[in-house]
Parts: sequence; C-alpha cells; structure tokens
Amino acid sequence: MRILLTGSSGWLGRFLAPRLLAAGHQVTGLDVAPGSHTDVVGTVADAALVDRVFRDHQVDAVIHAGALHKPDIVRYPAQEFVDVNVTGTLNLLEAAAKAGHDRFVFTSTTSLMISEEVRAGKAGGADKAFWLDDNFGPLKPRNIYGITKLSAEHLCRLYSKLHDMDVAILRTSRFFPEDDDTLTHPAGPNLKANEFLNRRLTVEDAADAHIAALANISGLGCETFIVSAPPPFDHSDRAELMRNASAVVAEKFPQAMELYRERGWVLPDIIERVYDPSKLERLLGFRCKTDFAAILGALAAGDGLPFQHDPSYVSPKERSGALC
Repeated sequence: MRILLTGSSGWLGRFLAPRLLAAGHQVTGLDVAPGSHTDVVGTVADAALVDRVFRDHQVDAVIHAGALHKPDIVRYPAQEFVDVNVTGTLNLLEAAAKAGHDRFVFTSTTSLMISEEVRAGKAGGADKAFWLDDNFGPLKPRNIYGITKLSAEHLCRLYSKLHDMDVAILRTSRFFPEDDDTLTHPAGPNLKANEFLNRRLTVEDAADAHIAALANISGLGCETFIVSAPPPFDHSDRAELMRNASAVVAEKFPQAMELYRERGWVLPDIIERVYDPSKLERLLGFRCKTDFAAILGALAAGDGLPFQHDPSYVSPKERSGALC
C-alpha cells in the first residue's frame, strides 16, 4: 500500500517508517521538520498541502502520528494545538474520505484519560488503583493536549460512521526517550523501568502496534485501543497497589527487590493507575514484546536495558525551529 505517515521525523516516525517499508509498503512522510523518512515538509493544518500530497503520491491509507504533545504546552499557544491536533486530523480524514480509503490509523494518547481525579490518586481519596481500559470514563482531559486529542478521536468516529471507514484509534502510553518533564524521583532509567508495570511501552512496540492496526483493523469499524506493556496485575490487586505496590511487585517477581537493590534502584511505593491493553491483543492480535519481566531479565543477565533512554533528546521540530 501507499501509506501517508504524518510525524515521520518524530520519535515514533523514525521507528515506524522503516517497519512500514520492511512490510512492503511505499511510504510518504509528512512532517514540519526535515528527516530521513520525510518527503514533504509542511503541516497537516494546511488543507491545501494535504490535498496536494494525496494527489501527488496517490495515497492508499493514512497513519496519522503527527501531533503537538504534552511537553509542547509550554512552547505553543492553545490555538496551535487546535490547528494541528484537531484541524489537521480533520484535513486528513476529509482527504481520506474523498479518496475512498477503507482504513485510517490514528495515534492518540492515554494522557486524555487522566482527569484531575485520576492524577490525584490516593491524595484525592482513591482507595484503589484506577483501571484504565477502552471503556474507562467519563473522560475529562486536564489540559489542551488531552482535549484536542479527544476531539480528534471524535472526528475519527464521525468519519468512520459517515464514510464506512475502519479506524484504529491507538491510545499509546509513554514511550518518549527523554526524562519526565515533571517527575524527578526515581531518576531516569529507574522510573522508566517501573513504568513498565503499569504505563509504558517501548517505541519499537509502539511502531509494531501501528503496523498491526493497519493490517488488522479491516471490518472492525472504529475501535479504540490502549497500547501499553501488559501489566502483571489484575483487578484484585487494585487496593494493595494503592497501599503497598512494592509488596505486590515483590510477590509476583521474587527476584525484583534484589535486582533493583544491586543497581541502586527502588520499586514504586504506590501505583495509582494501570493501563489494560488486552483489547489490542483480542481484536488486533498484538501484544507488546517488552514488559516488566523483560526488564528484570535484562537486569539479571547484565544486558543493556530493553528500552530507549536519552535525557538529551530534543524533538526535530524544536531543533529545526519549525512551526507547526
């Protein structure tokens, strides 16, 4: 297929584009910043540009991975988020509908599921960890990023219904390589390793999930999927995760405490939310390869950690000074 990949210069795009090519697809990359897999430099907010790309490259399907993200809130005004995340998605859906596309893959985010109540967790009076699956709600995004991504999801659902287009909405959990922009303890790799218990995946798994969605969404209509490493917990663990998460982890992984101690790491005291990606495996046949057990396996073997960590990472659009 001839695939239009938006966000082709970004962190996900640099892993996704080669996988699409390896799967036999032709890829046209669209991004505001230049990159090795970007053929067209421009913004999805420009409807004329989107239409020209469809016409010139005879696009068969879209993977829309380009967006402004949560860290961009301090760099861009709210209107830019509306222009890129909402209007840009609308432009792509309009073009896809006019071209008669039968499928569309949209990269969304679990961030839109995190209301102030969920974020507050135990401090807000919750006595159980929140279990976040595709049915979780009501959704009350807490910032412009989440609001615009949820609005874009609604557009996907509308266009799927109006134009009989199968749409995979992939709410990805964390896979960024840089340090967290708000959390400082535990630092760096320790925090990322802990997050594989409940809210992280590798960028490689994120890319592979998009490939699976493109191949397997046909006939399913519009479906929303949580994309995250499979958690080792179930609903019966929710109360104890809020009281003493490290004890729950130690019970399920007896070697974890010693492996962490050898590295000077700490397990989480509290886990206030758990992402459930089981629908992704059930409907699309995809399961992330890297989970918390894989992290412990790498620690035990003395191997390199099986996830990307680069505290100096800066997105291409910021390096290039590109405007969305």
